Parts: sequence; C-alpha cells; structure tokens
Amino acid sequence: MDSYYKPEHLPKFSEIAQGNDSLARKFFDYYGEVFAEGALSVREKSLIALAVAHAVQCPYCIDAYTTGSLEAGADLEQMTEAVHVATAIRGGASLVHGIQMLEQVKKAGM
Repeated sequence: MDSYYKPEHLPKFSEIAQGNDSLARKFFDYYGEVFAEGALSVREKSLIALAVAHAVQCPYCIDAYTTGSLEAGADLEQMTEAVHVATAIRGGASLVHGIQMLEQVKKAGM
C-alpha cells in the first residue's frame, strides 16, 4: 500500500540542507543544543519530544523519538505515560475552546 508517509524519508532528513545549507546548519546546531544534557536529562527531553510528536501527529517524529526514548533509557511504561500526558493536554485544549462555543450560544440568545 502506498502512503504519503514514507519511513525511509526520516534517515534522509539532513538532505533538507540542499535547499539552503546555511539555514539547515543553524537549525541542526540549534536542535543539537536543545537535545543535549542540561537542566533536563536526555531521557526527559526524549520523552517530552515523544509526547509533542503525538500531539502534533508527526509520524516521522513519533518514529524518531520512540527510538530516541528507548536509546535514552526510557521504558514502555514511561513512554506510554508521556503520550497520555500529551493526549490530556490536547483534549483539554479542545474542551476549553468549548467556552468560546458557549459564549457564542449565549450571544445568539439560545
């Protein structure tokens, strides 16, 4: 089955530099700094990235940060919990916009 998402694209990500090497280098330098050990451990950053990957629904990121989380020492339970945190935030963000709907209903006099 052919799909829009092609897992073989992920390892080719650095090829994006062909369009503008200078900007790509800046991005990859920044990216490397962001994911380096700091106030948060590499494992913690990988779990955050995995959760965000699910929230933004990026299959490339999900693949990359599943692998990255495992390589950084996270286990399935931690990874699953991170995904549920993202799900709760995304669901809550959708629900809180219901207040906007309620205000519109009130304005309409219903």
